Amino acid sequence: MFSSVRYFGFAILFAVLNVATTSWSQTKKPNSLAELARYSGADREQMLLAGAKAEGKVVWFTSFTGSSYKELAHSFETKYPTVKVEIYRAANKELQTKLMAEIQANHHLADSIESTLPLLKALRESGMLIPYASPYAGRYSAAARETKNNGLFYWIIHRESYNGVGYNTDIIPPASVPKSFADLLKPQFKGKMGFANGDTGARMIGAMVKAKGEEYVKKLNAQNYSLQSISARAVADLVASGEVELSPTISLEHAVEVKSKGGPIGWVPMELVPTNAGGAALIEQAPHPYAALLMVDFILSPRGQKIFSDPSLANSAKELVSRRWYPESGLTSAQYEDRLEQWLKMLRDVKRK
Repeated sequence: MFSSVRYFGFAILFAVLNVATTSWSQTKKPNSLAELARYSGADREQMLLAGAKAEGKVVWFTSFTGSSYKELAHSFETKYPTVKVEIYRAANKELQTKLMAEIQANHHLADSIESTLPLLKALRESGMLIPYASPYAGRYSAAARETKNNGLFYWIIHRESYNGVGYNTDIIPPASVPKSFADLLKPQFKGKMGFANGDTGARMIGAMVKAKGEEYVKKLNAQNYSLQSISARAVADLVASGEVELSPTISLEHAVEVKSKGGPIGWVPMELVPTNAGGAALIEQAPHPYAALLMVDFILSPRGQKIFSDPSLANSAKELVSRRWYPESGLTSAQYEDRLEQWLKMLRDVKRK
């Protein structure tokens, strides 16, 4: 909740904006962050931009990898040149640790966040997200909108990333490309596979357990795969270089990116595809509330989505819908973390042999 001093400053800002914008809609203007988050007047963007201009910046937390998050920030600043974007990019656990530290120190920096479901669930359960309305919500399916009530959402999923098997096309001929989890047990792949040694690897193990059972993972361990303590994106580069011939922890978008740069990499989905779903959310203690909401709206807008939408992925993504699997589905954040630890232990059992 706002402190009295912060609330007073917030009220003054609204008063100044009201005086300066007499031509705006006569819809009642919001008087708190919660009211601002659900405001849906026709002058919403104009009002948010005026407030964001006075704030001067937005502090945006994201776990998105690659270059898309930088491109999105640049596109936002191009459209709204009076509002600067300060980016803090990190993995989910690091983002959560930093946000919790801000709460404990009562020193709030983050305004909005773009991340995957495990972190968003944890933040909601901790009371760190505030539900919001968006003029772009109708562009997304009901399944993509984490609804509170009355047309408000804790987050809206705007991107998905599909994990499958990436392989070196110079080394593995088309006839030998694995088409299923069972194919990964073939003798020819013994000692040739590499897994990202982290959440991405653990989630793939979870998919294998769900599809084939724990006995399958024990058999897979006998394949003597390597554990790569680097990012999943970096593992894709190892596949392209031939250091790792294939990896079940490669995302479709990373494979497409590496291939577009001339890397000899192919990608195939297995019968179950671990899917990372990313959503846009608003931090409850956002110090720049106007800019925070302006950023969330921009991410969800057609212009923002162009950054995340690679035409080369469209057809493949449509084919993957029936195979996608959300590992955190139906679980609380604590339950998911427990499950993830179990899968991670199973992944690392290969080193105990």
